[in-house]
Amino acid sequence: MHLEIREGEGIKKYYLAHSIRKAGKVRKLRVYLGSNLTETELQLRMQDARKKLSARVDASRQIPDPFETVLSAEELEELRTLEAKAHIKIAHLSEEDWIKFTEAFTFNTNAIEGSTIEPKEVVEILENDKWPDKSKGDISETYGVAKAIEFIRKTDDHLSLPLILELHRIVFENSKPFAGKLRENGVEVVVTDGHGGIVHQGASSTRVRVLLLGLVRWYDKSKNHYPPLVLAAVVHNQFENIHPFQDGNGRVGRLLLNNILLKHKMPPINIELKNRQQYYAALQAYEKKHNLRPTIELMLKEYRALKLMLKKR
Repeated sequence: MHLEIREGEGIKKYYLAHSIRKAGKVRKLRVYLGSNLTETELQLRMQDARKKLSARVDASRQIPDPFETVLSAEELEELRTLEAKAHIKIAHLSEEDWIKFTEAFTFNTNAIEGSTIEPKEVVEILENDKWPDKSKGDISETYGVAKAIEFIRKTDDHLSLPLILELHRIVFENSKPFAGKLRENGVEVVVTDGHGGIVHQGASSTRVRVLLLGLVRWYDKSKNHYPPLVLAAVVHNQFENIHPFQDGNGRVGRLLLNNILLKHKMPPINIELKNRQQYYAALQAYEKKHNLRPTIELMLKEYRALKLMLKKR
């Protein structure tokens, strides 16, 4: 932020200004402070103006939720500009890359949900069938996630209710009695923080199926209109908002995200355990403010990390 002064006809006008780049173009945001101000008046007004200008900058950087709002040409251009930063194609992943990705994704996506299996133990389980002295459920879900990744590599289905149910079944068939089944009527989900405050409340169990079918319809009509990162982010975030299963929603949501990327000839991404808080913050920004930008920025960050991981092979 910087101070701008305009003078003319004996009047000195003051503005607090900030430049932002959006869709390749530079825009300047300003807050008028007043005219012919004393130094004391100027400093006092700048304190309040900084808050107002910061709020306008934050609002200008938001990417509206395409599930709720049809995006403008300018917003679509910015999204394509952001997506171009990924700059990596599916052809770059060899079978060796896929093994490395599968092991990393399996560890991280399970660890985000509380699994105690360590990265080296994931490798031992998947490559050598060697089980550590850990929960049988965690071991089973290690196999399940790896099988689900192989499944999305082979399926032609972009998004459907049967696909969603099948992914849940594959991951949890040997650890949860409700594997592959939506929440039954009366089974509600409320996620709380450490102080008992409600962080997220899933959709009513009576509406889960209808909402999932609505998400599938949105994707079908939007898949040739929006960039792949946007499609994947919206489907993932909306799926998490619905929270259709009694448990396992996070893992299925991240698999759905990757399935959509793969179907649009993009490589998969691995949301790392170390970025868990950023991931949760992105979900909150989408749920509460209908802002997609934090999710897109996290995905781009994970693409950069994927490049580094594959270079080390």
